[in-house]
Amino acid sequence: MEKAAKRNIYAFGLGTVGRDMVYAMVSMYLIFYLTDILTVPSATLWWINGVILLGRIFDAVNDPIMGVIVDNTNTKYGKFKPWIVFGSIASGIITILLFTDFGLGGTGFVVVFAILFVLWDLAYTTNDISYWSMLPALSVDQKERERIGSFAKICANIGLFAVVVGLVPITTMLGEGLGSMVKAYQVFTVGLVVLMWLGQAITVFGVKENREIFKPEETTTLRGMIKAIAENDQLLYVSVAMSLFMIGYVTTTSFGLYFFKYAYGDEGMYSVFALILGVCQLAALSVFPFFSKRFSREKLYAASTLLVVVGYVLFFFAPMNMLVIGPAGILIFLGEAFIQILMLMFLTDTVEYGQWKLGKRNESVTFSLQPVIFKVAGAVGSGIVGATVILSGINDAVSAADVTTGGLLLLKFSMLILPLLFIVVGYIIHRRKYIIDSAMYQKILADLKERGHLKLPQA
Repeated sequence: MEKAAKRNIYAFGLGTVGRDMVYAMVSMYLIFYLTDILTVPSATLWWINGVILLGRIFDAVNDPIMGVIVDNTNTKYGKFKPWIVFGSIASGIITILLFTDFGLGGTGFVVVFAILFVLWDLAYTTNDISYWSMLPALSVDQKERERIGSFAKICANIGLFAVVVGLVPITTMLGEGLGSMVKAYQVFTVGLVVLMWLGQAITVFGVKENREIFKPEETTTLRGMIKAIAENDQLLYVSVAMSLFMIGYVTTTSFGLYFFKYAYGDEGMYSVFALILGVCQLAALSVFPFFSKRFSREKLYAASTLLVVVGYVLFFFAPMNMLVIGPAGILIFLGEAFIQILMLMFLTDTVEYGQWKLGKRNESVTFSLQPVIFKVAGAVGSGIVGATVILSGINDAVSAADVTTGGLLLLKFSMLILPLLFIVVGYIIHRRKYIIDSAMYQKILADLKERGHLKLPQA
């Protein structure tokens, strides 16, 4: 492998470790911070749920516009890196403010939270779109994309599971030292933001784009943006399938701490369980290139979905015993690890499909749908979690003993059965509608080269 290609794999991937730490903190633990650290009353929490849902939906509408802005950017540093820098700095500062107690309550708390949350979504989206839309610009070779994408997903999961595993023990230690869990969460968040900035610096200074192989294109208009999305049927199908998968994934992971605190009865076991699952998921991502050489993406997706189904069913009916819960969780996260990287590859290949079908390459407009997907998934997941902790009585419970059997059953249903339904429906849609296999992708590249849209070396 060329030296530049190796450098891109590592420099691109390492940039997402801290990014996903910050994203995990906001998407998975912001609600827990509000309910169990700030002890926000249920009446206020209903408003917060509405703010998160409407804020993410509103911001999701703006994401393709940000994609147009990135696609139309033309600087000596390229079109991606300036926005990566701006987005990481702005989202980092606002993340710290989200985990800061301003001493407000009632309407004042809701208003300040709403402003900060919407601004965070906008800032993080700026970084997210520019970061991931750089991926298809690094290579048009499917296998090289898989190597870059696999390592990036490994790094992203390291960041995510570092937060999942470290949150309880580190914040507990900080809380004892600082005398306040509120301050502990703030200090913990500051540390994550610093790591994000360091990782993003590695990407900005380390990644080398191969701009020479792409034909210069005209400016993308808002009308062109709508066309690039609405007429790229494969992009739309991937987006729907990916949205359903992410809703299931985010919902399950967001319930983790609640499950171990109120259903399992041992909050400390959450970190141990998460560590085991994190190692398994990282291992799965590491061996993905090995399996992708031997099996088609379609077969890998089917096998991964089967693992997820078996894992969810086993987990739901399992007694509160780690000898059963543990293997069930491993099956779920092994399958979901493969689906994560497959979804990223499916989305990436729709860039060339859109260029082939519509005559214009729109990396950032295409990848602007990824944060839309994550926001919709996060909004639905947060809504499910928020409504469940209220309706089950968890938000008003002092300890696990205060939650009824019916409340625990509702918790398990929302954590396991609903996500499973979302993931299975997403697989069915992809199976019936997605058509870009390896043979078709090679035909697309050959046609684009013949048209003069790609300057590829001779095989």
